[in-house]
This record gives sequence, structure tokens and C-alpha cells, in this order.
Amino acid sequence: MIKIALASIQDLPIIHQLAHKIWWPTYQNIISDEQIDFMLEKMHSVSALEKQLEEGHIFLILSVNEVAKGFASISETETPSLFKLQKLYLDPDQQGKGTGKILISATEEIAKNLGAKSLKLNVNRGNKAHHFYKKMGYQIIEEVDIPYHNFTLDDYIMQKALI
Repeated sequence: MIKIALASIQDLPIIHQLAHKIWWPTYQNIISDEQIDFMLEKMHSVSALEKQLEEGHIFLILSVNEVAKGFASISETETPSLFKLQKLYLDPDQQGKGTGKILISATEEIAKNLGAKSLKLNVNRGNKAHHFYKKMGYQIIEEVDIPYHNFTLDDYIMQKALI
């Protein structure tokens, strides 16, 4: 049974653990180990997640048979009615099972209920997840190379109209 719940501050250690479990198999052939370690600490440490929650990010945790298997987060942007999908990660054992569709659909629904007319995201150009986002109706609107500390994030920016 799949369940999606809004996450609270008490759930952040679960999200932290999921990120560590998911990032290595997802990114080990795309970016360096050094960058994975850095990004996990910078974006997915419990303290970083707490700060994101305080800044208004909304987190969801997806569970399968009461075991946490994925998470997502969204936030408002400075553009009215445009939200950003900040995170969407699934345990590799859930990929290809329709679980991601359920999680992104729930995330989109929450964004719509908060007034979003569009949802955008960044995805690494080497991450096969961009094919998933295309199937879900997102379009590539830009390719960017973003300097980020000692690294460069080579991303697609994708966007989908929600109405």
C-alpha cells in the first residue's frame, strides 16, 4: 500500500537517510564522489532540511507498506503562481513501478492547491530522470551550467503548466 504524507520536522532524519540511500546509485556515474558528498551535506543534512522547512519548503514522504521509499519538496518562487519542485527522489527499488508518478502527481496537486499555475524543476542533464519528467508533461525550457561552490551543475530547467 502506497501512502504519501506531509513531512514535519520530526520526519527530517528519515528524509536525510533516504537521500543518502538514493543519491549514491543515482549520481555515482554522473558526478564525482566528492560532489555527491558535498551535495548531500549541503542540501540533505538534517540542519539543511530544517532550514528549508523554515523557509517554507513543503516536504512529502512516500511510503510503501509503511516503509519510507521516497520524498519530494516544493517551494514558492518569486514569480507569482510559479512553484519549484526542489526534490523528488525514490528508492531505486521503486523506479519503474509507477511510484514516481504517484509522488509527482501528489506534489503537483499540493502546488495547485497553493495557487501554482506552473511547476518548474532542475534536473542534471546526465540524470535519466529527465525522461520521466518529459513523460509527465514537463518540457525543457533551458539548459544551464550553474557554478555551485567548487562544482558546476549542468542542468535542464523543465516546466509544466498545472492548469
